[in-house]
Amino acid sequence: MIRKASRFIAIYTGALFFLHTFTSMAAATWSPEKNVEIIVTTGPSGAQDRTARNMQNIIQQRKLIGVPITVMNKPGAGGGLGLLYLNQHAKDGHYLITTSPTLLANHIVGISQVTYTDVTPLAQLFSEYVGFAVRAESPIKTARDLVERIRKNPGSFSAAISTSAGNHNHIAIGMVLKASGIDLKALKVVIFKASGESITATLGGHVDFIVSTASNLMQQVGEGKIRVLAIAAPNRLGGALANAPTWREFGINAIGNNWRGVAGPRGMTPSQVDYWQGLFNTLVATDDWRTDMENNLWIGNFMNAADSATAYKQQYAELKEILSGLGLAK
Repeated sequence: MIRKASRFIAIYTGALFFLHTFTSMAAATWSPEKNVEIIVTTGPSGAQDRTARNMQNIIQQRKLIGVPITVMNKPGAGGGLGLLYLNQHAKDGHYLITTSPTLLANHIVGISQVTYTDVTPLAQLFSEYVGFAVRAESPIKTARDLVERIRKNPGSFSAAISTSAGNHNHIAIGMVLKASGIDLKALKVVIFKASGESITATLGGHVDFIVSTASNLMQQVGEGKIRVLAIAAPNRLGGALANAPTWREFGINAIGNNWRGVAGPRGMTPSQVDYWQGLFNTLVATDDWRTDMENNLWIGNFMNAADSATAYKQQYAELKEILSGLGLAK
């Protein structure tokens, strides 16, 4: 009887162990079961929107997921409306959002109450650097010319940026002016909801120059509509902007890095995070993505979820120091 009881206990214990293991494996495996939304905090046609739509196209064409995936533009409040919409779906892995330094800067300057600790980092994708440009008819011919003209009468000049005060474009302007001994507050900075709007304003002569990401400027450069004076990058870029000098070539150490990442709402489960960081790891390895990187002058810097979280924290501290120096931090 004792042997039979022991055997029964062993079988029962083994069954429980198998059931527990099976249940744990099932719980650890997650994949989308309904439409996935990629939220963009700016309007259509800008760099953020282009990033999301490139991801959408590759995911669909490569059939990386088995459900539909759509892009949802939620501009407004410096990205705050998109973040609010994201966290209305807390814990739901079917909602993603493209991220950039604006996520951090908006909190530092007091535009948004939401910051990197209110989302779930999933991946970092690439870096994109910003350019300073004027319309082709502008009397400003070089970056040095721009600085000298602003120095003489900063209040008479205006710059177009998108999509919020204190973002990567604004920071790049601040770096250049600070290094040149010019008060940033004296320059009129006009903020647009999307990059397309800031380009239109520049081409129409409503502002003196534009500071925007390299990919936003390429088409107008190719068409001869604008002239890039300088790139806020460590080194010269290629493609249509190959001839554009860096600010470092003028003795000004200004780096405007508009990195791009992906996050989900707060409260996502580990299995949801694992799924998405795995998918984005696959995405950036495709030939389609590499082609997009080259065409848009993006510089790859893929990070997984954990490394992205660390990068957010480090970048927040760095941006706070820069923005405090510019008098923009709250």
